[in-house]
Formats: sequence, structure tokens, C-alpha cells
Amino acid sequence: MSDIKTVAKNAKNASIILSSLSCEIKNAALKNIADALKKNTNSVIEANEKDLTAAKVAVDEGKLSKSVFNRLKADENKINSMIDGIYDVMKLDDPVNKVEFTRELADGLILKKVTCPIGVIGVIFEARPDVLAQISALAIKSGNAVLLKGGKETVNTNSVIYKIIVDALDKTEGFPKNVINLLFSHEDVAQMLSEDKSIDLIIPRGSNKLVKYIQENTKIPVLGHASGICHIYADETADFDKALTVIEDSKCQYPAACNSVETVLVNKNIAEKFLPLFVSKMTEVGVIVNGDEEARNIVDGLGEVQEWAHEYGEKELSVKIVSSVEEAVDHINEFGSGHTDCIVSENTNSVNYFMARVDSAGVYHNASTRFADGYRYGFGAEVGISTNKTHARGPVGLEGLTIYKYQLEGHGDIVSDFCSGKRKFTHKNI
Repeated sequence: MSDIKTVAKNAKNASIILSSLSCEIKNAALKNIADALKKNTNSVIEANEKDLTAAKVAVDEGKLSKSVFNRLKADENKINSMIDGIYDVMKLDDPVNKVEFTRELADGLILKKVTCPIGVIGVIFEARPDVLAQISALAIKSGNAVLLKGGKETVNTNSVIYKIIVDALDKTEGFPKNVINLLFSHEDVAQMLSEDKSIDLIIPRGSNKLVKYIQENTKIPVLGHASGICHIYADETADFDKALTVIEDSKCQYPAACNSVETVLVNKNIAEKFLPLFVSKMTEVGVIVNGDEEARNIVDGLGEVQEWAHEYGEKELSVKIVSSVEEAVDHINEFGSGHTDCIVSENTNSVNYFMARVDSAGVYHNASTRFADGYRYGFGAEVGISTNKTHARGPVGLEGLTIYKYQLEGHGDIVSDFCSGKRKFTHKNI
């Protein structure tokens, strides 16, 4: 698949047909994909084992990090999760052709705001092969065609999953071809980024380096986040058990995830009591703790923080002592990535201040940052997490993959009648 211009153009044409398909046809396509994945589970596992063998060599040679390696696996449980995710998307309402408002502009002149697909979306992702199935499902249900580029580490797994998906779609009556497209090389990505006439949105899922490269090398709008520097602030009224539990889950449940906590802020009024318990707990679960000077004076053996705007992506984090919720918020807004940040507190005023002032896509109270996820939000799945402030923010599910159009129904109405005073606007919502 070397002629990306043709691929993108064909996808654009397919997206026009897909945009008007019934929910029944789209759900039939999704069911066919889920059934095909179930039937071909062993083929996916066999392909994935080839990728894992090659990746293990790369890890041993220092060419691949352990955090990336941990994302590559596609065993039976992972495949079942893919299938469950597709069924979850099937159950969701069709996000297309929803009337968001109807307004009478004047007698007989009716304006509607109606949801529609974005069109063609290019998704560049690293490591996790389950992303291919997730994004394909969301794209189909939201009426978008996609160009997908996975990491070279899972080329065998992605190729098998892609073939399963395309074969299933070919068997779906009324479903257009060229909706789901898989790219393979770095050169394909470079060409895709230049196809601004056919591709409407780029979503990069991967490292800070990848996202910045995409943002700097395309005219196409980019939706995503460059890094996941998430914080948890333990307020002076924090329940210690809650704080320790929330921090452990946020760091250890999946350390390589972009919603894993990277910095813990501790109020100075509880630092003497809380910090030793915190460090002990982190040591117990295998987490390396680096601290500022004040934290290192309270607990011996902490590493020194080299950079606050740092995403570890593994069992390591930073801790800083702050004087107040105001200082915590200032620190987060300066060094955070606008992803997901949490306060652990029993003080309503502190919580309200934090929730209102932290400028992030997800702001939590007494809850793990790992909840920042499309599936956990009830979106079925996600194409990624956005820290943008336009169109979509946070986990991007079906609604984030739609836009809207204005439809106006008239009867030969002309603006001149309103300028001359012959007719008047009513502007009445109906």
C-alpha cells in the first residue's frame, strides 16, 4: 500500500457513503468483526508471539524499553477485551444525524444543528495492537473512514487483525470498501501528513517525540496529547488510607499508561506523618520515589528530582512538599500536561478550588487517575486522550469523532426581505 494519495482519496469517497449509513448496517459490520476476531483468536495469538519474540530481543539489546514491551501482548484475554469493546460500541446510540437544536429563524424558515462524522481520520499509534480494533469500531460507528499506522513492533499482529477486520467488512451487505486502511512504513506516515485535502484529522497515540513530530510536520489538525504528566495532591485534610490507595492504583495498575501518576504533591502540614507511610508503601510495591529537598530531609534514601515535567512511564515517581492547595494548583498548571490530575481531600473549599482552577482535561477528587479512559467513561472505547481545548477533550469516544452541520429549510426566503423590514426574525427554539 504505497500510493497513500490514492488510499486517502478512496477513504474520502468511502467516508461520504459511510456518513449516511443506517445504524443497523454499521452494527452489523461491528458484529461481523467481533465474530471474526473470536473465530480467528489463535491466528492473532500466533502472529503476536512472533512480534513478542522479536521485541524481547530488542529489549535485551536495549533498543526497546520494558514499558513499551509490556504493551505489545495480545493474548486470549486481550482479544476477548477487544471483542467486548466492540460489543460495547454496538450498544451505544448512533452519534450521527442527531438534531442538537431546531430554531425558527422566521415564519417557515427552520434551522437545525445536526451531528455528522468528521470524515477521514489518520491515527498513528505505537505498541498496543488492540488499538487497531478499538479505533476501527469507533470509526465505523461514528461514520468515519480511517488510515491506521501501527508500530513496527506489532507489524505481524496488526496485519492479521487488519485482514480479519477487512474480510468481515467485505461480508457486510451495504458496507463500502476502503473505510479501514492500514499503513506500514515511516514513509507512509510522512506522505499521509501531506494529504490535507483528503484527511480531516490526525490522532497520534504514542510518545512525546512522536506527537511533537506529527504536530510539526502537517497542516492537518492534530488531536491528542504530547505527554501524560499526571499529579495527585494530598491535601492537609486527606484521609491517609484513601490517599495511599489512590496513589498506588494510579501508579501501579498500569505504570506505562499515559494516565499513570508521575508526581505526588503533599501538603506541608501532613508531610512529617504522611511521607514516611507513603514512601514505605511505594517501596513495598516496587516504586522508586524521587523527592525535592524538603521531602529528602524528611525521609532518607529518596532520589533527587531532575525535572518536574517528566513522564516516567514505569514504577517511578516524584514527590514535592507544597504549602497549600494554591501552590499545588500552580505547580500542576506549570508542569502538568493538561491530562488528568487529582486531589485527595476532605475539605470542600480545597476540593472546589482545585476542581475549578486545575486546567486539565480530567480533574478528580479522591479517585485514581487511571479512570481517564474511554471504556471506563462508558464511551465503549477511545481513539485517544486529548489535551486540546477545541472540539474534544479528555478520552475521545464517539461524540469526539463527530462534528456538526447546519441545515436550513426555507421556501424561497431571501435576506433582502429582512434588511428592508418586510420580514422579521423570530429566533424561536422549537
